[in-house]
Amino acid sequence: MKELIRTTDPTVIPYVTALLEGEGIALFVMDVHMSALEGSIGILPRRVMVRDQDLADAQVILRDNNIAIEG
Repeated sequence: MKELIRTTDPTVIPYVTALLEGEGIALFVMDVHMSALEGSIGILPRRVMVRDQDLADAQVILRDNNIAIEG
């Protein structure tokens, strides 16, 4: 799996999830439970991972919806 996006914004993850699942792209959100370690203050980013073969398509979907991607 490849990292698609990393963010501390709690609204971006559900939006990205809805966009990708709507296009049939499987994803996995990592670091969801890290808030227990950080004290729920939102400083540790969450990551959205996609399959290697879906990375390019997923990046296009995010760019088309004005979601900034690193790189």
